[in-house]
Amino acid sequence: MKTRVFILILILLNLQVYAQQLPKEEQKTRKQRLIESPLTPSRAAFYSAVLPGLGQIYIGKTWKVPFVYAAIGSSVYGYVYNQKELDRYRTAYKKRNSGYTDDEFIKLIPDKNKLLQGMKFHKNYRDMSFLFILGTYMLNILDANVSAHLMQFNIKDNLSVKPKFEPDLFEMDANVGLKVLVKL
Repeated sequence: MKTRVFILILILLNLQVYAQQLPKEEQKTRKQRLIESPLTPSRAAFYSAVLPGLGQIYIGKTWKVPFVYAAIGSSVYGYVYNQKELDRYRTAYKKRNSGYTDDEFIKLIPDKNKLLQGMKFHKNYRDMSFLFILGTYMLNILDANVSAHLMQFNIKDNLSVKPKFEPDLFEMDANVGLKVLVKL
């Protein structure tokens, strides 16, 4: 009995089982994987929300990053500049209300009401610069999302629209039309 079990085990161990092999998938490029993934637009928008310009880098449009930072940076510069000017005008106004006449604007702006107008001017432009910061930040996110969506848009040569201009020989006008070509 022991020998039979031993022989059966040896036979089972020596059997070679041949299984089917799955065909190897061709390696896709990063751009092809991004185009096929339905989550690419939302990821690009999320990355741009976390760090401006990161969504553009994620989808491969790195040339847009300097424009993103230039837009946000110039808005931040405007905010900081107008805040400093507002503080200068406010300090001069407070000094004049306290009775001092040694502020930096005494020769340039002798009237206190003009200082108030300067404060209002710089406050308005500071607030506008803050809105530009928010706007450029939101446009950055929107650009990353839309660019990722447009990457997934099917563009092939089997559909084309071309303008067509033909001169009218009887009258001195031109006929304008569109030529739509659909290859099936």
